[in-house]
This record gives sequence, C-alpha cells and structure tokens, in this order.
Amino acid sequence: MTKLRLGIIGMGNIGQHHHGYLSAGKVNGVEVVAVSDAIPGKLERYKPLKIFSDGEELIRSGLVDAVIIATPHYQHTTLGIAALNQGVHAMVEKPISAHKADAERLIAAHRKNPKVVFAGMFQLRAEPRYLKIQKLIQSREVGEVVRVSWIMTDWFRTEAYYASGGWRATWKGEGGGVLLNQCLHNLDVMQWLLGMPARVRGFCQLGRFHNIEVEGNVSAYLEYPNGATGTFVSSTGEAPGSNRFEIAGTRGKVVLERDKLSFTRTDTEMIQFSKTSKVGFAKPEVWNVDIPFENAPNAHAILVQNFVNAILNREPLIAPGEEGIHSVELANVILYSSLIDETVEMPMDSAAYEKKLNQLIAESKIEKKVVEVMNEDFTKSFNRYYKGLRSHGMVFVFIVNKVEGQ
Repeated sequence: MTKLRLGIIGMGNIGQHHHGYLSAGKVNGVEVVAVSDAIPGKLERYKPLKIFSDGEELIRSGLVDAVIIATPHYQHTTLGIAALNQGVHAMVEKPISAHKADAERLIAAHRKNPKVVFAGMFQLRAEPRYLKIQKLIQSREVGEVVRVSWIMTDWFRTEAYYASGGWRATWKGEGGGVLLNQCLHNLDVMQWLLGMPARVRGFCQLGRFHNIEVEGNVSAYLEYPNGATGTFVSSTGEAPGSNRFEIAGTRGKVVLERDKLSFTRTDTEMIQFSKTSKVGFAKPEVWNVDIPFENAPNAHAILVQNFVNAILNREPLIAPGEEGIHSVELANVILYSSLIDETVEMPMDSAAYEKKLNQLIAESKIEKKVVEVMNEDFTKSFNRYYKGLRSHGMVFVFIVNKVEGQ
C-alpha cells in the first residue's frame, strides 16, 4: 500500500476541519475517498467523494483502509468497534468514549484485532510547549513533582453554542459537559505528563451559567501516588477566563500562561535546603529562565500524518487509542465524585459510574427544538493553541433548549 484510502465519519465542525487540511494536501500518503454523516444535506458538497448516511456502512464498504471518527461521543465506541472488527484502521476523536466502561469495550475490541492501528486525536501532545514541559519533567530538571495546578476557564461558551447540536450538553447525547467536551485535551496532557492520581474529589455545578443539564463549572482536588497534590479548575461560563498551568517540583517551578513558558530553577533541592539551612526565613537562590517555543503549524495534521505513517511504515503512535481511557476516566471521576459527594479512589469503578450515568439519562427532563441559523468560525474554539489557522464558515443548526423545572 502506497497511499491510504481514508473515510471521515461525522461531518460536523471537527470533521469539516479534518477534511479541509486533508483535501489541501497537508498530510502525505493519504487520500480522502469517502465521507459520512447522519444529515444527508451536509454531504452533497463533498461529491464526487463517495457519501454515506451511515458510518458503519462506510466501514463495511471496502472503499477505505482507515477512518477518522468525528461523531458525537456515544458513537465513538460503536463505530470504533465496528472499524476494528472490520480490519479498518481507526483514529477516534476525543473522547474515545463517553465513559470508562465504553472505553474498556473499545480497547477490548482492539486487543482482539492488534494488527489494526487504533489512535486517539490528542493533538496537544504534538505542541512544542507541552513537549518542552515533558522534557523538564523526564530529565528531572524540576526534581520530584510535588504540586500541579491548571486553571483552565478560557472555555467561554454562549447559549447559542449549546443550541448548535441536539446532542450537546445532555446526558444522553454527550454524557457530560465541560469535562468531557472541552477539557479532554487538558486532562490528557496532565496524565500524559504526570500519570494518574490515586484519589480525586470533584465539585461540579450543573447548569450554573447555561440552560443545560450537565456540568459547566468545575473544581477538583487530586492526590498522586507519590504524595503530590493537584487542582484542576474549569468553566464554560467565566469571562474573561484564565489558562495557567503550573507544575512545582523539588528543584523548581514551571509555569505556562499567555503563550509564555517560564522555569524558575532552585540552586539547591528545596527539601535538602530546608534541612541544612541555619536561617529560619532563608530561601534557595533561583534562576529565572524563559523557554522559547514555536506553535505547531497544524497539530491535527501532525497527529493524522503520524496515524498514516503508523499504518504504512509502523511508526510509533504519538497518541495510542488505548491511552484515551485515562482522560475519559479523569473526566468521569471528577463528575462522579461530585455527584456522590465523596472522594473516589482510583482506578474508578467503571460499572458504578455507568450505572449513575444511566440513571441521569433516565431522569433527564431536557427537550430540544431545532432551528436553523447562520455561519460560525469553528477555529475560534482552539485558536489559543494554534496560530495562523484560516477561518472557514460552517452552517450550524441551532437548538432551543427547554428544561422542565428551570
């Protein structure tokens, strides 16, 4: 095989974005040959590509060697399993599943089909800023990590955003809110750099700033196996928001904020200094270093190129699909802890969370009415990470929410 035949399943915002750079030749060794969406009216513009109204039909068609799955969350599991069982390589958009139990089912399907490439779309792993932080941690330049904090409230969304899809911000359609949708990339970066916590306590507010039934405002406390502590704060209702990522270690502190990465390095390891100093208010001397970095030109394209290379040349994956379970579990456990009002030991009981989520779905009172409106610039949702992306208009279907009792 010299050129991979690719299908895109789900031609909403992110599916259209993938099609845009792929059709512009930004990824080598691949050709988009088919697209699929449940709304047929979206597909006419993509002819002469082969079009399908059913993603599993595209997978079974024999026309594609690989697919990008870019549908609403719950379909990621069923379509991913269908692709893997069919021998079709799969890149699954975030989250790989709506909840941990489904992620376990998807991973089990891959283990039955280990020769099929299964990747996740966690493009922040290709961003130089996070790669440089990873190097500081792995080289022990920061020493042993003792604290992490990420205030990520720069996810402001309007009511119009939540009305842009019948599946958005519902237990049945999305499985959660800011944690599962906006924060998956942040949660993936945290576990990729630091590993998984040992216990989690979450505090989530449902529908605090928007007419939604899921969490839109979150604070969480994390404890790690080595004794390190962490906090994670996020919101879609706070403006102006913040994006400050801070990691403190025994040899210094790393701060990423406002497109600036800084490292404050202590001249002496802090615990050793504390034990040996003869002065009560002394502090270790420090070096202040600004660490330069460039933005990845198109991190989505980097991940897809890696996916293609893994299929054609066995290149190691930047984001193996199995690793997607960790961010799903973090999103789930923060919400679950809040819902049951308890600290949760890790790993989380996936069956218990699935039972709770099914209860929320069964008790949901939300109703949605479809109304059609104008264009929107999707790239605004991630322009904090990627500079210079060209805007492209997209037609949205807006939904008017009606929640009983609110």
